[in-house]
Amino acid sequence: MGKSAISVAPLLFLLCFSSPWLASAGHDYRQALSKSILFFEAQRSGYLPRNQRLSWRGNSGLYDGKASGVDLVGGYYDAGDNVKFGLPMAFTVTMMSWSILEYGKQMASNGELGHAMEAVKWGTDYFIKAHPRPYVLYGEVGDGNSDHYCWQRPEDMTTDRRAYRIDPNNPGSDLAGETAAAMAAASIVFRRSNPAYSAQLLNHARQYYRSISGYNDELLWAAAWLYKATNNQYYLNYLGKNGDALGGTGWSITEFSWDVKYAGVQTLVAKILMQGRAGHFAPVFEKYQQKAEYFMCSCIGKNMRNVQRTPGGLLFRQRWNNLQFVTSASFLMTVYSDYLASSGRSLRCASGNVPASALLSFAKSQVDYILGDNPRATSYMVGYGTNYPRQVHHRGSSIISIKVNPSFVSCRGGYATWYSRKASDPNLLSGAVVGGPDAYDNFADQRDNYEQTEPATYNNAPLLGVLARLSGGRGSFNQLLPEVVPAPKQTFTRPRPTPAPGTLPFSPQMTKMLLLF
Repeated sequence: MGKSAISVAPLLFLLCFSSPWLASAGHDYRQALSKSILFFEAQRSGYLPRNQRLSWRGNSGLYDGKASGVDLVGGYYDAGDNVKFGLPMAFTVTMMSWSILEYGKQMASNGELGHAMEAVKWGTDYFIKAHPRPYVLYGEVGDGNSDHYCWQRPEDMTTDRRAYRIDPNNPGSDLAGETAAAMAAASIVFRRSNPAYSAQLLNHARQYYRSISGYNDELLWAAAWLYKATNNQYYLNYLGKNGDALGGTGWSITEFSWDVKYAGVQTLVAKILMQGRAGHFAPVFEKYQQKAEYFMCSCIGKNMRNVQRTPGGLLFRQRWNNLQFVTSASFLMTVYSDYLASSGRSLRCASGNVPASALLSFAKSQVDYILGDNPRATSYMVGYGTNYPRQVHHRGSSIISIKVNPSFVSCRGGYATWYSRKASDPNLLSGAVVGGPDAYDNFADQRDNYEQTEPATYNNAPLLGVLARLSGGRGSFNQLLPEVVPAPKQTFTRPRPTPAPGTLPFSPQMTKMLLLF
């Protein structure tokens, strides 16, 4: 290599973690954090609590589970439709909990810890209902086909609300594993502020885990979270003895999402190793760590095979809701950067060692892109900045609030009147992170462009941790110490109990239509 090539190498390295849009004024990460948590209130199903801040939403799904003889009122709608899908909902809760466990102190200093914990609890309260007895777990309420046929706000739903469950005769190990992980992670969140509730969550998590018999990444994912929640050697042994057989030490993955958990497992196990808790499984856990670092290096462009980027510098995996992968990858890079810094290590990539700070810098560049530092100067978080999506693919935000106009919106009438309307949404879906731009940084703000304008809870959940970390400034954080979540300042408000049938606050027309189902 010539002298000139050597002299420009540091400059090329810096350019890998820079873009022309990073020269803009800094972002208000505290405001973005507040808005991103507020989005979850728009996704609530059930009887809304008295401290509901997003006032344009109303009660919905109050008959959920009734036909199956179980109370499934509550939980979250995961995206722009009105179905409650258990697997992405559980991943959402897991990632919100992980965000709190890593950066709860920063959330507390921003006054957002209580809101974040309420968001977790809204999900876990539902999971407790969905697990009415051992080996039975309800994993979905509503039908995607009938729901997509209609364009109705949640308060007006007339679609099929049947409930689907897993049990010994109808297995669903991926759902059971993710729900076990969610309950275990959340149990750590509430260990200090609500120990009885924490114990209840952990009991359910253990019962979920016993029902898992397949889906290798969820087996390892659940075991890792149960070890963190219990310190039980059984789960550590499971990770150590099954890492090779179940792919934890073998799969080199460049994706982390509600459907593919390996990179998350590998990151969690790497933390256990760096904490000095691996014991005689250290050689196996080092192989997990190598795969975790493969993921990190691929994201920052330092591997032999790297994640694709748009011309504007955004990680790009697929055209449909690409930002879900960006926020989840940014979270893993953020926590792993802190793990490395706390242990005094650098990232080992195929092209050489990379300082831990480079991971955080790149994660920041991805968040800044989402918030507006991109070729279009568009914020992909609704309500943040001045140029953000106005025609979101979301039933609730696109139809006038039932609080403003209680007139019933029919299944197909919603498409005719509201879906096709070429105007801004009447309700601001504050904090929602939409699907985002294509591989060339292009974006069309149109309601029927569901690949780019539909939000999802699992887009926001990992972002909570990154925003909390960035809002904390440049201070050092020892992320290898045991997680201690401070008690939140806010008090939790329980939702009002579900009324008995016949007392639901619907119009006579709406009640009649519901009874048809």
